[in-house]
Amino acid sequence: MSRPMTRPTPRPRTLLGFDYGLRRIGVAVGQEVTRSVAPLITLSRKTDKPDWDAITRLIAEWQPDLLIVGLPLTLEGEDQEMTRRARRFGNQLKGRYNLPVEMVDERLTSYEAEQLLEERSHNGAGRSDPEDIDQVAAQLILQSWFDQQLTPEQHERTP
Repeated sequence: MSRPMTRPTPRPRTLLGFDYGLRRIGVAVGQEVTRSVAPLITLSRKTDKPDWDAITRLIAEWQPDLLIVGLPLTLEGEDQEMTRRARRFGNQLKGRYNLPVEMVDERLTSYEAEQLLEERSHNGAGRSDPEDIDQVAAQLILQSWFDQQLTPEQHERTP
């Protein structure tokens, strides 16, 4: 008697989100099934280049399936110098690690991250370090990507 064929359950995807900056790069991690996102680390840039050794260690440790990079557009939604640099960084990630990279509009995420951290400090969570802003901005970028994946029906059910 033959057994019915079953499809293997796909492994939940792990994602790393990046808030690219000239001095620091914030990194967050997310898991697709639970849609959970957490700030991870802020990397300092070395001699005007990303710390590729640290990024390589993160890739090896977390084994992400997808990388998300924030795209810093102007408030009007237009490209600027940082937009070009962030795209270049995304292309470098894709080339170095052979992983898919998606870009996400990150307008106002650093401002929103500052506001969240300020609110936490007022609620007794202690004073935040400027580097925390980059990690939280990466978290917000990754959360934004997850939110964009929802169907309109799922958006209605999300609190």
